[in-house]
Parts: sequence; C-alpha cells; structure tokens
Amino acid sequence: MAVWIQAQQLQGDALHQMQSLYGQHFPIEVRHYLSQWIEGQLWDAIDLENPQEEFKAKRLLDSLIQELQNKAEHQVGEDGFLLKIKLGHYASQLKSTYDRCPLELVRCIKHILYTEQRLVREATNSSSPVGGMMDSMSQKYQQINQAFEELRLLTQDTENDLRKLQHNQEYFIIQYQESLRIQAQLTSLATLPPADRQLREPALLSKRATVEAWLTREANTLQKYRLDLAEKHQKTLQLLRKQQTIILDDELIQWKRRQQLAGNGGPPEGGLDILQSWCEKLAETIWQNRQQIRRAEHLRQQLPIPGPIEELLNELNSTITDIISALVTSTFIIEKQPPQVLKTQTKFAATVRLLVGGKLNVHMNPPQVKATIISEQQAKALLKNENTRNDSSGEILNNNCVMEYHQTTGTLSAHFRNMSLKRIKRSDRRGAESVTEEKFTILFESQFSVGSNELVFQVKTLSLPVVVIVHGSQDNNATATVLWDNAFAEPGRVPFLVPDKVLWPQLCDAINMKYKAEVQSNRGLSEENLVFLAQKAFSSSSNNPDDYRSMTMTWSQFNRESLPGRNFTFWQWFDGVMELTKKHLKPHWNDGAILGFVNKQQAQDMLMSKPNGTFLLRFSDSEIGGITIAWVAENPNKAGERMVWNLMPYTTKDFSIRSLADRISDLNHLLFLYPDRPKDEVFSKYYTPPLCNCAASLSECGCLLSVSCGRSDSMLDTDGDFDLDDTMDVARHVEELLRRPVESQWGGQQS
Repeated sequence: MAVWIQAQQLQGDALHQMQSLYGQHFPIEVRHYLSQWIEGQLWDAIDLENPQEEFKAKRLLDSLIQELQNKAEHQVGEDGFLLKIKLGHYASQLKSTYDRCPLELVRCIKHILYTEQRLVREATNSSSPVGGMMDSMSQKYQQINQAFEELRLLTQDTENDLRKLQHNQEYFIIQYQESLRIQAQLTSLATLPPADRQLREPALLSKRATVEAWLTREANTLQKYRLDLAEKHQKTLQLLRKQQTIILDDELIQWKRRQQLAGNGGPPEGGLDILQSWCEKLAETIWQNRQQIRRAEHLRQQLPIPGPIEELLNELNSTITDIISALVTSTFIIEKQPPQVLKTQTKFAATVRLLVGGKLNVHMNPPQVKATIISEQQAKALLKNENTRNDSSGEILNNNCVMEYHQTTGTLSAHFRNMSLKRIKRSDRRGAESVTEEKFTILFESQFSVGSNELVFQVKTLSLPVVVIVHGSQDNNATATVLWDNAFAEPGRVPFLVPDKVLWPQLCDAINMKYKAEVQSNRGLSEENLVFLAQKAFSSSSNNPDDYRSMTMTWSQFNRESLPGRNFTFWQWFDGVMELTKKHLKPHWNDGAILGFVNKQQAQDMLMSKPNGTFLLRFSDSEIGGITIAWVAENPNKAGERMVWNLMPYTTKDFSIRSLADRISDLNHLLFLYPDRPKDEVFSKYYTPPLCNCAASLSECGCLLSVSCGRSDSMLDTDGDFDLDDTMDVARHVEELLRRPVESQWGGQQS
C-alpha cells in the first residue's frame, strides 16, 4: 500500500507530526497530487554528501516541476482553475527554492518519506499484532538506511573526539616543552652564585612540580581518551561488519540469485543502482574510519604513552583493512553475464562493474580487466586459492578491456563487446557425461590500487556456468544443463555442484518459468499441463496432482535417458514444444486455442462427447516439435459409429510454408474448436488474405479439402494417425497449387 494513503489515516499526535513536515519548503499539496510519482523515485540512490551527485538531484527536481506542470495543465472546471493556478505557483516556488541546491530537495523529501514511514509503522504496530501495512521490502530498506544513519552519527562522534584528542595532545606537548624549559633553567642555576640560586630555585622547583603533576594527570587523561576512542571505533567497526554482511551476504547474493534465475526466464534482476549506493556509503564510511584510525596512530607515534593502545590500534587497522578488502573484492561483479550456451567462433558480450569504483576514485587510474575461460576443476582450484596462474581451457579473442567511468550514472565498468571463443580444451568426461554437460566459466580479473597506492587489490569474479558447443544441434542439450544449474544451484556451492535429483514441483517451477519466457506469454503451464508432463516423465497414468508432489526427478530422467518407446528425452520433447510455440504458435497459445498438453486417449475422451467436426490441437507424443489436430467424425467403415481422427504432426518446416490458421481454414471438416467455438471465430483474424480471385477456383477443388470416405483405411497409419505423407496430403496439395503461377494454375480449367 502507498505510504501516502496510510499517512492520511494517521490520527492525533502522529497526524500533527506528519503535517508539520510540510510548509513553504515543500507544500503538502505537492505531496498529495504527486504521491505516486514521489514514492516511485530512487531517492536513496543519491548520496547527499557527494557533490558529484548534484546532477542526479537536478534531474529529479526538473522532473518534479514537469510533473507539477503536467498535473496543472490537466485541471478543468471552476475548482480545477484554482488548483491549476496553485500547482503552477508551487512549481515556480520549488524551482526558485532548490534550483541552486537540488541536493537539499532530495534531503527534504528523504526526510519526509522516512518520517512518514516511521509514523505509519508505529501507528500500525500499536494497532495491529502483525503490523502488516509495511511490506517486508520497505522495512528491510528502512533498517539498512537507519543503520547508515547510526554509522554516520558514530563516525561524526569519533571525528569530534579525535579532534578533541589532537587539541589536548598539542596542548600537552606545549606544556611538556614548558617543563623542559623549566628543567633547563634549573640546570643553568648551577652556574649562578649560591645566593642567586637560592633566591630563584624554590620558585622554579615549585613550578616544575606543578607542571609535572599536570603532565602526569594529563597523560592519564590522554591515555583514557585514546582508549575511549579505540572502543568507539571498535563499536563502529562491529556495526560496519554487520551492515556489510547484510548488504554483501544477503542483498548482493540475492541479486546474483535473481540474475541466475533471469537466465532461466525469471524477471530482470534490477536493484543494482540501489546496491551500488549502499556499497558506496559503506566504502565512504569505512574510508573515513580508516583515516581516523591512522590519524590516531599518528598521534600515538607523536606522543608515545605506555599502555595497550598500540596493540588496540594495530588490531583496529587490521580489521578495517579486512573490511574494505572484503567490500572491494565482493563488489567486483558481472553486470551482464556472457551467454551460458556459448558457441565457438561466435561473437559474444559481457559487462563487469565495480560498485565502489567511483567512490574510491579507482577511475583516476583506470584498471584493465582480463577475461579467461576456465574449466570446472580450475574454478574449484581457484576458490581454494591454489596456484592456477596462466591456466585456461581455451582462447578468447578480444579478452582485455579497460574500465570506464560514466559520469552520468556514476558507474565504473568494462564492456566486453566483441569477444569470441576461438578454441576450447575439454577435460576427460565422467561416465555417461556428454560434452553438453561439461561446464566452464569465464574468469574476469583485474588489479588496482586505492588511496595513493596505500592498498592494492587483485579482484576476480566468475561468470555463471557456460556450456560450450560447436554446432547448433547441441543447443537444446546444452540449454538443459544450464536450466538445471540455474534452477537448483545453492549459494556458495563448490563449482559447479548441483543436486542429481529434485522434487517434481521444483522442476515444474523451473520449466514453467522457462516456458513463459521463451514463448513470451503470461499464460504459463496450468496444473493440468503439469500433470500431463508428470505422466510423460514418470510413465504414469494418474491424473491426481498430489500423487506427484513428493516424487523426484533425476538429471538422467530429465535429459539422459530416452522416454519409453522414444528416441528422445523428456527435455528434448519439451524443448521442441517451446521452440514450435515460440516460432509459430504464440498467438494461438495466448488465445487459449491450443490445449497442447493432452495425450491421444485424453483427446479421444474429450471429443467423443462433442458434435462431429469438433477438433482440438495437441502436441505430438511421437515427434519432437510437432502439433497434431484431433477431430471427431463418422466412421466411414461402420455406419452410425463415430471415431476420433488424428492428423500426422505439423512441424516448423510445415508452418514455414503455411500457417496453422490457414491450414485449419483449408480443412473444411473442422468446424468447432473444442469445446464449442466456431473455428472462424477463433482463427479468422490470423487467416492470410487472398491474393486474387483464387478462392472461387479453390472451391471448385473442394474434393481436395474433404476427406474421401472410400480411402479412409489407407489414410490411417497403424497408430490411428491420419497419414498425410503416404496419401493425398490435403493441406500440402493446396500449398502446391498456391505456389504455382496463377495463370498456369487455373488456366487449364478455365479453358
């Protein structure tokens, strides 16, 4: 639910607090009329402390003013006239207020949204046991932003303490110098006559005692300040580690998982700009604290005082270095993955990105990234930190790229646009494993320094597994390997282990995601479709979905072992269906005209209760990438008896000649699409318009478009299919006629 809708339901003090957020700096009317637009912008992606972000803020300001002006222009009527004037005035007012300081507008709106969300959450939690009005995503983002605010305050606090420590230490050194001066004066008294020495010595001794007592107290105070500061830094680093763990081990890993599922057709991963803004805040906070710790170490060296502080500072410095190292190495990511089915001698692209590159000024000396293809075993060795330098499993052309900084987006990335796998070196295969089950990965690596070469980082990242093919015929089996890996890989796995078997419902989710993406349809696989697939996969006759929920399917069943009585696997059959639907049947699938996942017996049972001429479309059981038409008609051999006929399957080859809709139009004995829809009502919008007056002539050849009862026996194959290859193929005969020149085609009949 939109925050503004919930905020309007606040009562009492919470309502007054909400109203007090608004005024001339940001009128409440603007919040009301642009609520959806305001809540849809990525305000948190803008770093208010970074002046370079001002152009993003300016763009948001300009968009806000444009939205207000658009809203004003659409007001009509008497009330609309007044509102039009008011909104126009607010547009001018906001432009005048924030045009020179657009970051202040962002700060203002972030504060408003943050406070509204807090007020709504508090009101909700007090009135509802579950506090269900704020969705979990908003709460999570809110917690992250609150932690950043806490870190900012802690860092500011330690900065103030450090300045205070420095000031006190400088004064201590001045007093220490004063004590040395007094001591020098006392020493010089030895050269004076005894009377003069006795006259001046007591005062100097008293003064020295006073200064030394002060120095002793102040040394203890300085030591306490140093220890207190170190303890505060420990607290900050603990919170930093916790925040970094949430962002890198939770949010970034989830993003990578979404990216992996996107390879199977899942929704786009998105959210990378927000992740970058968080990582940049982490980098900035870590660097500030690192500089503070180094300054504290410098103060200690400048004025050594015996105690545990030296060990504490060494520990802090080591911890902060570990934290920033983890951040830098973890944020070197692949923004755009290379294709997971990779054909040799074919151009491909990929993009790598360093999420903290801009904040750490890495772009001032742009690093170079190198891409190498390595095997599964080499990837395992790499993650174990074993020496794999110069190891590769092939040769990639154009595999070096310099990272570029994009000022408008604040991103540092390397775009590999023209890579090509020249050759591949395969390893020994295990057991029944085929070449399309062998997994490789693209290793991207780089080296750069930050902080005037204070820290040097070697960064590496591995692509999702890729399967290398040399011929297009290997594509469907390679896709099966990729689909299984993307769907069932566990985070943090050893490369590239996946379970050998999975629950049937898990596989259903994966193939349904893939089907919808490939066919580009919102109409996925229904429960009835999935039951049909389970029957095919497990050679079962049960129609009860519950019977399959606890069943498992192995990789071998999925794409190694052929289906019973067939020469293809379950995946190869399913992939053929997807390809056929994607290329030729998509509109009909989206219209619901294709039942598809129905076996021959089910089709017969469904059609026998319907009038003659009723037909349905189902995917062929016997041929990869085929669809057949089943229809009910009279049995020519037995008067009064009806039977279901099945055409031999149409494939991509057939539909590249003549579309499904035109073929159905050609077959006059097909009248109603199951259950009872006239075929022209369903398919006529897809018929090819006639090119000439051939329709009348075609009607004269009605014999071509009707089934001759006298030839019925020879037109059925042993499985009861209507064999159009061995007898007169009605649709293909028509195609042959249509392909001939019009004059020669019909001229003989006219003469």
